[in-house]
Amino acid sequence: MRIKFLLAAIFLSLFSALAVAQPVNINTADAATLRTLDGIGATRAAAIIEDRQTNGNFNTVEDITRVPGIGQGILSSIRDQITVGGSETSTPASTPTSPTTSNY
Repeated sequence: MRIKFLLAAIFLSLFSALAVAQPVNINTADAATLRTLDGIGATRAAAIIEDRQTNGNFNTVEDITRVPGIGQGILSSIRDQITVGGSETSTPASTPTSPTTSNY
């Protein structure tokens, strides 16, 4: 009886951890973390990192489609699993404005 209870407790613990899993930040994730995403293996994880190093951070989750081998199909399967950090929208982040100078 104790074993069944222990197994049930372990199962519920694992299920709870999966239910509250945080999205993967594609701007900071390493290859091992990227491989946890649906449809992302070693080759695509390396391509994401290479693209990030070459072109800079992704501004939106949709920008991941600029990576060779990642199209709308992969995006649709991982969209809810990824983030670019902070609050994001479907449009690129606005360009920061220059600070104004003061005459004080």
